[in-house]
Formats: sequence, structure tokens, C-alpha cells
Amino acid sequence: MRLLGLIGYPLSHSFSPEYFRQKFRQEGYSGWDYKAFPLQDIRLLPELLSSHPALIGFNVTYPYKESVMSYLHTLEDEALQVGAVNTVLVGREGLVGFNTDAPAFRQMVVKHGVQPGMKAVVLGTGGAAKAVVHALKGCGVSTLQVSRKGRSGVVAYQELEEDQLASADLVVQTTPLGMSPLEGQKPRIPYAALSYRQLVIDLIYQPAQTPFLAEADRRGARTLNGLEMLYLQAELSWNIWHASSYDLP
Repeated sequence: MRLLGLIGYPLSHSFSPEYFRQKFRQEGYSGWDYKAFPLQDIRLLPELLSSHPALIGFNVTYPYKESVMSYLHTLEDEALQVGAVNTVLVGREGLVGFNTDAPAFRQMVVKHGVQPGMKAVVLGTGGAAKAVVHALKGCGVSTLQVSRKGRSGVVAYQELEEDQLASADLVVQTTPLGMSPLEGQKPRIPYAALSYRQLVIDLIYQPAQTPFLAEADRRGARTLNGLEMLYLQAELSWNIWHASSYDLP
């Protein structure tokens, strides 16, 4: 058995285990499985690895995309540039970190019309936000980040002006607000500034429409949740694990 998995907390919302198990069934990959491993603390990772010797790779979700890096032996170039990891390969020489969020997000937004010269507002500054900003930079899109506390290059929510939000071609929500256990919550931004001319994305996919996306819908914006990105990054992760599995005994 070759085991893959997902670490994070909580994980009750995740579609990843079912996505991969269905993939294994449909594509005939016998001897593979994918499990969710909810970790209340990232410090439990070494114990998880020692108790599951068949684990050859795992995805990383909120809130460990940055803190997991201290447990890795090597970082792939894009993960190093992003400063966050969402895919780990358990290799012969230790744990190798990758970031498949950034290329997945890049593929998704280009498909939906994002072009060089556009402007984006990115809500959040965590590991997912880092991947989004990195991807948008690669697309030639300028970004304004918003967080609870302002600092150099980052605007606080209470300081975000309507004109700044209205002038954005793309607005991306990267925080856990709206997802279990924070259902019903949304970032505090001037929603009246959203309009039909914008693409508004929430990286959350469960629920399919968060309060944030509902506000954007009411103002006529084109909206996307994170399900398409989830599938894209899952396939990129699978390519890493599957290719590496040929070197395993």
C-alpha cells in the first residue's frame, strides 16, 4: 500500500480524500490510498510519520502551510520563492516541500481572463495568500494585500478605502472566514465597492458560496470558489508523488 494524506486542522470540510480515492478507482491505481490526518498541533507531525511508514507524500492545508517548513529537509524552488508549502514528498533523503497552490491558482485565473497589467486586492497574508501573490506577480498583476494589522506593503482592513477596492480587477479572499468553524463570517471590507466588472474569488470551496461570495454576487461580480483550484493543485501534487513512487522499493 502506498499512502498519501492531508494534514491541517480542522479537516472535516476537505474534499481531498474523496477526490483522490475516486481518482484511484476510476484510473485503476490499485494499492494507493489517501487519508485525512487532522493535527491539532504541527508538532505532532514526526509522530504521524513514524506511525505511518507507508506514507510517501501529503498535502498541507490551513493552518500549517508555513509552520510545516521547519520540519522539511529540502524546498523546491517555487516553494522557496512563495514561502509556503502545500505538498510534501517523503523521500529517501527526507521531506521535500513543494508549492502546487501557486501554479494551480495561476492556471485558474488565466483561464478566467486575468491578464498582465490588471490590479488585484488579496485579503489575507498567510500561506495561501503568499501563493496567490506569487502567482499573480508571475501573471504581471499588481497586488494590494489586506490584513488585520497594517504594515509595510499591507493595508489593515479598517484602512482599505472604497476606491482601492473598486479599482481592482480581481479580489481574492484567502482567509478561513466562512469555512468551518467560522461559517457565516466574512472579511470586513466595503462591499458596496464591488461591481460587475470584477472577478471575485474565495479560495474556500466548502461551503460552495461563502458570505463573502454572496456579497459579491449581489453586486453582479463574476465569482469563483476554490474548488477548481483544489482539483488543479491536487493533480500537480499527484504528478510529484506518482513520478517519485517509481524510485520506491
